[in-house]
Amino acid sequence: MMKKHLTWLGFILLIPSLLFNFFLYQKIQNTPSSGILVIEVLDGDTLLLDGKERLRLRQVDAPELSFCGGEQAKKLMIDLAKGKRVVIKEQILDQYGRPMALIYQDGKLLNLKILASGWARYHADQTTQAGILKEAAGKAKEEGKGIFSSLCYQTENLQKPECLIKGNVDKNSTARKYYFPGCAQYEFTIVEKDLGEDWFCTEKEAQKAGFTRAETCRNKTYH
Repeated sequence: MMKKHLTWLGFILLIPSLLFNFFLYQKIQNTPSSGILVIEVLDGDTLLLDGKERLRLRQVDAPELSFCGGEQAKKLMIDLAKGKRVVIKEQILDQYGRPMALIYQDGKLLNLKILASGWARYHADQTTQAGILKEAAGKAKEEGKGIFSSLCYQTENLQKPECLIKGNVDKNSTARKYYFPGCAQYEFTIVEKDLGEDWFCTEKEAQKAGFTRAETCRNKTYH
């Protein structure tokens, strides 16, 4: 019974946030054809519009500012959008009720620009531009641009070669596991630092960062 009450309480507390985001969605929907001014760039995939509305770039997932590539993604978006007027198309609310859209500046699709640069990941969604967005992101990865360069996408630890433990974030469950030499899958695990993954020198260090030993490392000892 207590669990049921907590579930309803969580839903009730969520209602004001959903209503506020829906209000912003409606407000952005009614922007003039000349576009709306971007007064600030919050990160590589989120803009602050004139009127203080936040708007995310649809089908784009840029790194958190504290992760590898986060500052570079933000800087690029500042160059592309800050202080300029943008036109918003195919706007929807995401699963958290936040407005997101295809965003154009002077006829150029910003979603495409950031993905082609390699400083953001492609997020699958149904838009009229999904094909070209996916293709641009794939090409950036193929060419090792941005977060797909050795700066963030690492098979070996270039900064501290002696630290060999790989912290990995599962893309489906978001479980944080670490692997060390001798663990199954260790050789195939890539450290993608734009996702918050990292290298560690000791198991204690990995655990302190919130990672737990992977199941494939059971009955193994790391020295």
